[in-house]
Amino acid sequence: MELRLQQAQRFKEEGNRCYKEGRFRDAVSRYHWALLQVKGLDPSVPCPLQELGGERPHVTLEQERALHSTQSDCYNNLAACLLHMEPVNYERVKDYSLKVLERQPENTKALYRAGVAFYHLRDYDKARRYLLEAIGKQPKDANVKRYLQLTESQLSSYHQKEKQLYMGMFG
Repeated sequence: MELRLQQAQRFKEEGNRCYKEGRFRDAVSRYHWALLQVKGLDPSVPCPLQELGGERPHVTLEQERALHSTQSDCYNNLAACLLHMEPVNYERVKDYSLKVLERQPENTKALYRAGVAFYHLRDYDKARRYLLEAIGKQPKDANVKRYLQLTESQLSSYHQKEKQLYMGMFG
């Protein structure tokens, strides 16, 4: 157990180095390797081996915290990498950000990335929700402000079109 956590940490750190060097594909690979190291160790996730009589390794509270921290960091970093890679896969950015928010609902970076993903997926109501939460935690962040303004503009435009549609129907 401890060995796999250490190996996951090493892969995560390699991913961080690759990210800082702008080697996003290599970083994605390292973060995936880190996640593979800890796959099946999370005591909060049912293990198929238990159904076959297999044993899951015993996990201390400290190890469980380290495991969850590593997983959240890797998912958050994967979302960051994907936002730098063309074409951006906003569906995966959304999925990774939401995985982080399941365990860390206050994570500002994950809130922002989820907002960006929902914006590009044209779910402006959800984008607004996540961006408002992010701006509440980082009120001076220019990127969050910019995406919130873009989202508000899209929502306003949508509501105007909706209003005109209904006026034409019931005019």
